[in-house]
Amino acid sequence: MKTKTAELVRCSWAAKPINIPYHDQEWGVPVHHDRVLFEFLILEGAQAGLSWDTILQKRTRYREVFDYFDPEIVAHYGAGKVRSLLADPGIVRNRLKIAAAIANARSFLAVQQEFGSFDAYVWRFVDGAPLRNSWQRSGQVPARTGQSDALSKDLRKRGFKFVGSTICYAFMQAVGMVNDHLVTCYRYSELANDRKPLP
Repeated sequence: MKTKTAELVRCSWAAKPINIPYHDQEWGVPVHHDRVLFEFLILEGAQAGLSWDTILQKRTRYREVFDYFDPEIVAHYGAGKVRSLLADPGIVRNRLKIAAAIANARSFLAVQQEFGSFDAYVWRFVDGAPLRNSWQRSGQVPARTGQSDALSKDLRKRGFKFVGSTICYAFMQAVGMVNDHLVTCYRYSELANDRKPLP
């Protein structure tokens, strides 16, 4: 007899022990907590040129060495901290990406100062509510959109690094600004039914 879990139809990319829980519990769920938004912004940038599964495998260590993605702490990292990060095999040891994370923390704080929260700033790019697509096949899901182009352009203007449009769209998918689960995926309808207005 099959279990309920075994009968669930998921997006095709969610097929491994490392990414099934992420797909089922996080991907596409609207995020409005600034610390979590900062975490995804940094991790999506770290993923550039790599697979998301690689980042998921390193995520726990990232949280530990990046002070659980507290932007106020990360913004003040100095040369000694950078050296320790570059020596840590538990994260992506890329000097440019580490430098970008620190610079992005500073820009993140500036956005919070201007808009009250990063949440208030970033959700404006989808008019405050998740965009819901209706893809039948994974090949239909775009790598970028007009909204991600606009977000990327604005973030770059504000000094953010590793925020190209493709990275921004992956971020938007991750934090639920867009529901890109396939219509055949059980999470598609669950997230559509759970849709709530901004607090």
